[in-house]
Amino acid sequence: MWPPPFHGFFEWVSTLPGSMYLREDAPSFFGTFLTLHVLSMCLFLGLVFMMDLRLIGVAHLQTPVSTIQKRLFPWQLLGAIVMAVSGGVLFYAQPVLYWGKGFYWVKMLLAMPLAFANLMVFHFTTYRTVADWDHDPSPPFAARVAGVLSIVLWITVLAFGRLVAYDWWTIVEQVK
Repeated sequence: MWPPPFHGFFEWVSTLPGSMYLREDAPSFFGTFLTLHVLSMCLFLGLVFMMDLRLIGVAHLQTPVSTIQKRLFPWQLLGAIVMAVSGGVLFYAQPVLYWGKGFYWVKMLLAMPLAFANLMVFHFTTYRTVADWDHDPSPPFAARVAGVLSIVLWITVLAFGRLVAYDWWTIVEQVK
């Protein structure tokens, strides 16, 4: 169903004092949080891609997968937390704007859940047997598939997130 049925909720969020303050009284806020969002995204995605490249057998072949995971995970988590908080604040400041953006919905309801599901399936299935293939330069097929899917899905999240800034797929008359 298009447009999504949550318009009333998005309008209600836009009337909250914090949302109104960020939108109307804090002129440098948006640029600051957008920069924070992009920098944390770079940290998160760069480290995720490092792990994925090891999983698909392209890079870091001499380093055990568990070592890479142990070293990168705290920084990946930091990037993910800052990215989620800054993205939430950006949404909170202009919720009605995002309601009318088709790319926002594809990112939030399709690409991000699929990327997260891929991560969870990998960690709760394939990664449980890492001791068996940790030092192998060519991880098992399931790990390679998870790595390729991760790269594709996170690039999709990034691309659709970037496209939200444009009016290519916006219901302008509904947003106003």
